[in-house]
Amino acid sequence: MEIILIQDVDNLGSAHEKVSVRNGYARNYLIPRKLAVEANPSNLKQLEERMKQLQKKEAKLMAEVNKVIEVLKASPVKIGAKTGTSGKIFGSVTSVQLARAIRDQKGYEIDRRRIHILDEVKELGTYKAKVDFGNSNEAEVEFEVTAE
Repeated sequence: MEIILIQDVDNLGSAHEKVSVRNGYARNYLIPRKLAVEANPSNLKQLEERMKQLQKKEAKLMAEVNKVIEVLKASPVKIGAKTGTSGKIFGSVTSVQLARAIRDQKGYEIDRRRIHILDEVKELGTYKAKVDFGNSNEAEVEFEVTAE
């Protein structure tokens, strides 16, 4: 039986995919649990329309991500840290502080879990971090640690 998956199903396929399964598996498990629908002409037409909408949404999202990447690359972000007399900072700069600085200075809210600082930040200076936006979109952000 030909079906269209509504949700991802392990060992079968991902959402919005047309697959062939045994009749009993489709009728007794997938369709009653709203994991799939039968692949009839009207459902296939709905699938095409849904895919067009997803592509439009994806294109709009990609444009927004590219805009954010350009803003992040434009100028370095400044982070203030408490320092000792030798120029070493107390503690270290973390992705939480970098996310807060990006929000305050650039105006974009970025989840701290998407920020990966490349080096340990224990002294004043300029460092780099990578921001992962998903779908293989990454931006390298330069940030400067200054004394408060």
